[in-house]
Amino acid sequence: MRKTFFGSIILMTSLFAISCQLKTEEKKEEKIEKEVKVTLSEGDKIINQVIKAHGGELYTSAYYSFIFRKNEYSFKNSGNSYIYTVKRKTENKVIEDVLNNGKISRTINGESTALNERDKLRYSESLNSVIYFATLPYKLNDAAVNKEYKGEITIKNELYKVVQITFNQEGGGKDFEDQFYYWINAKTNTIDYLAYSYKVNKGGVRFRSSYNKRNVDGIIFQDYINYKAEVGTPLSDLPKLYEENKLKELSKIVTENVVNLKAN
Repeated sequence: MRKTFFGSIILMTSLFAISCQLKTEEKKEEKIEKEVKVTLSEGDKIINQVIKAHGGELYTSAYYSFIFRKNEYSFKNSGNSYIYTVKRKTENKVIEDVLNNGKISRTINGESTALNERDKLRYSESLNSVIYFATLPYKLNDAAVNKEYKGEITIKNELYKVVQITFNQEGGGKDFEDQFYYWINAKTNTIDYLAYSYKVNKGGVRFRSSYNKRNVDGIIFQDYINYKAEVGTPLSDLPKLYEENKLKELSKIVTENVVNLKAN
């Protein structure tokens, strides 16, 4: 009896200690979560709202295809993993590149073919760039992304919140020195305009105006008119130049035949 009694006491004491420890850990986690919420910058908060407006959690498991400049692209997300593809057709060849979590491979007419290091980098960047812009603003919460709220302005009688995007060198890719501005519609939280400056090939400044905004099974896709400004033009000046018709139209960025492959 005594052994049973003391055994029960020890068991109850152990369970109580474990319970207290679990509660302590839960409180620590709650405290950490609260601290993270408190430390979010205004830029972070705005971008979170933008991502939610454009598709939110649907991006993390999205699987879509589309046509861009006559080539067939697809992206398949699974949490932090991804597979991007592009298929190009010529008269007698079908060339398919697959970017699987940063590693690229190529087939020609279904047969594997080797790429040298230079081509691996070139085609990886090209494929990644197309998917990046097609799925904006999905990647704006990556670890290497810095967001700074720059205030509000009016463009064509609509109010916009302005967020500047820069990148850390670590994790920011080859073009980490590029700088972006996003103009977010204050009513809809969607990206109506964006601009960026880059330094490669003697540098450049671009401004994009969105159009043909459509919702495809919960995710927003949109096309852009691409404009050029003089090298060195501050990105903050571009909306005014746009309204004054002082930007030169270069091209249209059009994603056609968008298909949700998960629905098929």
